[in-house]
Amino acid sequence: MVAHTLIRNYDFIIAGGGLAGLSLALHLVNSPLRERSILVVEREAKDRDDRTWSFWTDRPTLFDDVVCRTWQRLHFYNEDWSTTIDLARFRYATLRGLDVYRYAHQALSAVPGVKLLRGNVAQIADREDGARVTIDDQVLHGEWVFDARYQPGAIKPEAARYHSLKMHFRGWEIETPQPAFDTSSATFLDFRTPQQGEMRFVYVLPFSERRALIEFTVFSANVLRHGEYEQALRLYLSDTLGLADYGVVREESGALPLTDQPLPRRLGRRVRAIGAKAGRLKPTTGFAFTRIQREAAAITHSLLEQGHPFGVPADARKYQLFDATMLHLMQHHGGEIHAIFGELFKRNPAERVLRFLDEDTSLWEAVQIAWSLPKRRCLQALVETLVMR
Repeated sequence: MVAHTLIRNYDFIIAGGGLAGLSLALHLVNSPLRERSILVVEREAKDRDDRTWSFWTDRPTLFDDVVCRTWQRLHFYNEDWSTTIDLARFRYATLRGLDVYRYAHQALSAVPGVKLLRGNVAQIADREDGARVTIDDQVLHGEWVFDARYQPGAIKPEAARYHSLKMHFRGWEIETPQPAFDTSSATFLDFRTPQQGEMRFVYVLPFSERRALIEFTVFSANVLRHGEYEQALRLYLSDTLGLADYGVVREESGALPLTDQPLPRRLGRRVRAIGAKAGRLKPTTGFAFTRIQREAAAITHSLLEQGHPFGVPADARKYQLFDATMLHLMQHHGGEIHAIFGELFKRNPAERVLRFLDEDTSLWEAVQIAWSLPKRRCLQALVETLVMR
């Protein structure tokens, strides 16, 4: 018996239904490209609240309807110094993974030309007139294909020229029997945890007076043993927050790659990388939401104006150099990073720092940021990074 393979044409095929793939699909259907046929393929069911995304912005986003909490103030803590940041025109917001998946699936399912498919993308074969995408036992054709399937081992690190670290974390969403949290403010960076020669911090997102997400985060070359994350969380809760009575209602964990090594955005004549695969994780902070939204908007604009998805501006050189320098410091002097971030917030208006980390400042503002950093250490790291290149 001969098996027949289904071949069907789509204008856009998106391989990967995480934040990057869903964001691109939503931007496409919120544009004049809404009438085009779109296929989003995801291997997993996306029915678990497996992660959160946080970001700061002064603009609306496509996910505003499902933001679970926003804050207008952020706390920053070092061992010997702390400050409360008034966000002014910005807001700091958090999205729950399950809310994002449900909202995007519902919005996309309402568009006639969009199909959501559960399956495994086994191969993407680039062709002159499109790309053939093998999904389980089906072969489909896409005029343009966007690949969000990030595989850490697929790109070999060039250790002699670039830096490669991991941002690894474990978070507990806890509930306390009595009010314990100030819901008007979130803790952005708290370095009051043993640094162990690495960049280590905790952030706290209070969802209510009795419920908050406490996330322990490390920037280093290697992940920790499972028990080390739990020990750090327990110590922070008891010694820093003074909490002994709480219950863990949800957990999240992960390890994300941070690198200044250029990742290819164009994978073929008709295939483009998106999301982490296209280097959208900010190397200095690990934040990705805003960069992913900008990428999706720029791809949509390129398709409309140029007829292809490759007309997206490259990342600005000034931010690339800053990220590379910070990665160098994290790799060789990780235990000193808390002091560098402290200088950033001590010597600059908070809005300038946040816009710089969001890659949205003028050249003069970038110079002011650079001048505020510990000059000898940062200049040495910059020179060593340039020599590596």
